Amino acid sequence: MENDTLYSFSLEKPISYMATGKFEAPSPEWMHLDRWLGEDFELMVVTNGTLYMGDDTGKYEVSSGEYLMIPPGSHQYGWRPSSCSFYWLHFAGIQAGTHILNSGEEIPETDSRTILIPKFSKLPNSDRLVILMKQMQDSIRRYNSPAQNDYLATSVLCELNCQCFNPQKSRVDMKKQQMYNDIVDYVRWYLHTDIKVQDIARHFGYNEKYLSHLFSNVAGIPLKQYILQQKIEQAKFLLSDTNDSVQKISEKLGFGDSRNFMKIFKKIAGMTPTDYRNSSSHRIINYK
Repeated sequence: MENDTLYSFSLEKPISYMATGKFEAPSPEWMHLDRWLGEDFELMVVTNGTLYMGDDTGKYEVSSGEYLMIPPGSHQYGWRPSSCSFYWLHFAGIQAGTHILNSGEEIPETDSRTILIPKFSKLPNSDRLVILMKQMQDSIRRYNSPAQNDYLATSVLCELNCQCFNPQKSRVDMKKQQMYNDIVDYVRWYLHTDIKVQDIARHFGYNEKYLSHLFSNVAGIPLKQYILQQKIEQAKFLLSDTNDSVQKISEKLGFGDSRNFMKIFKKIAGMTPTDYRNSSSHRIINYK
């Protein structure tokens, strides 16, 4: 793309929550309806398949792990059939603004109370965002507190901003950053196995201690801890988004012993897998 669109949001006050849910296409022939958005933004985080969505700025292919944000007053339409699923959020931004970032142009500076979010991007960790949206839906079903809804919706935007603009990246040289990215990708790919640090070191041809030290310098946590955290993050997603048993989820994530899985989950998450599932057990799913 020759330019990118960034939306800015003031956080002097929380954004105004309007509606949220999870959409699942009823058939492969489904296509998003043609409509005009009112005074609200719509955020769509795709979890399966590809969403073919267009607006006034063009047509987008939004695949699993990616998101698209459409601003108020836009002409929104589907341009190709698709069997997909995505979480969506409608909200009104306080003092929202738009920046068109031309090729090679630096990201504009903002004050500490303003965040920037790209219109369309791939997320480094989409599961974290989905978990936040799922917890927001659970809170709405349980309490439906307007103030809490606004702050939970705001936390979703803050997570987007952090994932898209991680200030830590600018402090790491490119070679180490690339190795870090490769390790992260490898961990995600083999998250379902009993993956160990020595397996990763052997794969990349590095000494185990050196690789762990390199990763820790970039990520701020040991590689072994990162692997466990990612497994637990994925477990949270499966607990909140599927009906799989704790035993089955444990097996899916490469834990040979479900008791060990439950022990690690409680240590990292602060509660048992069952308690976590009960705390976010109200999905909002729509099919239109």
